[in-house]
Amino acid sequence: MKSILLIGQSNMAGRGFIDEVEPIINENIKVLKNGRWQFMEEPIHSDRSVAGIGPASSFAASWVMEHPTETLGLIPCADGGTTIDDWAPNQPLTRHAIAEAKFAMETSELIGVLWHQGESDSNDGKFKLYEDKLINLIHHLRSELNNNTLPCVIGGLGDYLGQSAFGQSATEYAELNQIFKNVCINESNCFYATGERLEANSDGIHINAESQRIFGLRYYEAFSNERNILEPLPDEHERVQQLYKRKLTKNEQMYIQLALFSKDKISFDTFNERMANINNS
Repeated sequence: MKSILLIGQSNMAGRGFIDEVEPIINENIKVLKNGRWQFMEEPIHSDRSVAGIGPASSFAASWVMEHPTETLGLIPCADGGTTIDDWAPNQPLTRHAIAEAKFAMETSELIGVLWHQGESDSNDGKFKLYEDKLINLIHHLRSELNNNTLPCVIGGLGDYLGQSAFGQSATEYAELNQIFKNVCINESNCFYATGERLEANSDGIHINAESQRIFGLRYYEAFSNERNILEPLPDEHERVQQLYKRKLTKNEQMYIQLALFSKDKISFDTFNERMANINNS
């Protein structure tokens, strides 16, 4: 089993509205919750009650599509509204992420880190001190996790920022994106995934669900091909649709019916009937 550490702020945790995209269901994608690898269900993070769709699901689905006999575990440690200073080596979020990653490494091989953060540092010249802090975090994670070549994928900030609603204050996103690119050029095994042409929720700061699916593909393209993704992928909308077309296994079909029954969406009789049909198919 392989695993991926998810860190950063709300756009990594996910704020895309769940009912705006089709679900990604795959029994070969797990999430570390309460010390156990559990069946992935969105939202992956639970940092806030408004957690929703992030980039990790489509990243994981893309990985599993290319590794159909393997399992990928996601380690959710992102937290909304946080700054780069909240991710300093001695801070609780960083210590928690390292502890979770080490726990995950008891039963999996940690193969990478996905990072998305910066909206909270996109004003008042905070970018001037950001690069050294991010490099320090990367080095600290690699040292603590005993892997000096651990791949890190850094997602760019959306170019919708600085225009409306809560996003109006993030006027220095372009400066941070340049820093991310610099880090990915100068630090080994660091790769950039552009946030160009992603779309936001009406709050002007959070990536919407459909764009998060696309963003996950960009993260995966950067990770799997070990290269910087500097512009949108030519076929990303079609590739997202491919993730939904996969035929569900019996276990996955049964999981969906159990979830529907548990949420009082179907009756017990309907649940039993559908489960019987799945078992007999």
